[in-house]
Amino acid sequence: MPVTAKQVSELLSAMVRVESVTPSLIPTGSGEAKIAAFIADWLDGTGAEIEIAEVEPGRPNVLARLRGTGGGPTLCLNAHSDTVGYEGWPDEALQPRVDGDRIYGLGTADDKGGCAAAMLVLRSLAESGVRLRGDLLVACVADEEGVSIGSEHLVRQGGIDAAIVIEPQPTHELVVEHQGFGWIDVITRGVAAHSCEPDVGVDAIVHLAEVITRLHRLDREVFQRQPSLMNGRTVFHTGTITGGTDYATYPSIARVSIEVGTQPGEHLSDRVAEIEGIFDEIARTEPGFRGEVDVRLDREPFVARGQEALQDIVVKAMAMVLGREAKITGMNGWTDAALLQAAGIPTLLMGSTGGNYHTAGEWASISELVRLCDILEQAARQYLA
Repeated sequence: MPVTAKQVSELLSAMVRVESVTPSLIPTGSGEAKIAAFIADWLDGTGAEIEIAEVEPGRPNVLARLRGTGGGPTLCLNAHSDTVGYEGWPDEALQPRVDGDRIYGLGTADDKGGCAAAMLVLRSLAESGVRLRGDLLVACVADEEGVSIGSEHLVRQGGIDAAIVIEPQPTHELVVEHQGFGWIDVITRGVAAHSCEPDVGVDAIVHLAEVITRLHRLDREVFQRQPSLMNGRTVFHTGTITGGTDYATYPSIARVSIEVGTQPGEHLSDRVAEIEGIFDEIARTEPGFRGEVDVRLDREPFVARGQEALQDIVVKAMAMVLGREAKITGMNGWTDAALLQAAGIPTLLMGSTGGNYHTAGEWASISELVRLCDILEQAARQYLA
């Protein structure tokens, strides 16, 4: 039987109620242990082989393998069970609410909706009694919102022939590439001194302001004006800022954290070189300027390779379900698809419509999740036949 709106709404509501904020971003987050237990329990009885794989203490993946008759490939449906924090809507985030076609709550779109779709597809296939040669592997992984320890662990295990990563995305779009990114700390160093000693003190905060102003100019004049045809504008934004000790002392250090993107064919070293060029420019006019770059995380872009056979099947399934041709495209975010493809696994990325990701009022379309389930089930039947 096809997946229904009622099944989507009930399962996703139950999952939203289980807090699974990644402690990689929010130290007080619970992690994925409770949601993993829920997923494993919900899939019990489907006939799938279920494993809760501890990646780090309290940080498990859930792997559910619906075995075929043998001799066929393994197709992995990958979605992440962790979420970002919910400081901006503490009273509503874990209380799912349905309003018409929309379901509201933390993770409804990003990415418990993706987990729910994969789980419902596995159950639908199991209950249909269809005999497929290949295996369907549902991987609800930990920490995609953080540093992706879940998918890194998954690819080290091997045994996957192709993958579909599920992330919030317009349902008619099939993503075959996306940006990479880096988390970088940009640091300026000054000289601490009493406020009445301007000839001694060097103001690290003022110097950092000069850096930030030029980074903003780089974003406006280069990234905004020269977007990728596939992946849009290169990502850039500041995240946090710290510096100084008190009102009466020249600050000796200031630090801003940034996230910055890379397009396919680029590497984070290109962005670092741009920042170092900014340092050189400032040093010519600001006596005592000293700047440093500390790369905290470096993720390469995603470009699908070897995915043609799976892509043909998925495109046909999308046309059948949606009544329109799929849009083959890229995106300006980053996902675990890059890690799977880098491990040599032909990978595609798709999802269903939602909104307000990473902020209050996050929502997913119930009807689009139903369509996504239909597409994924048809694709799995064809690929694993």
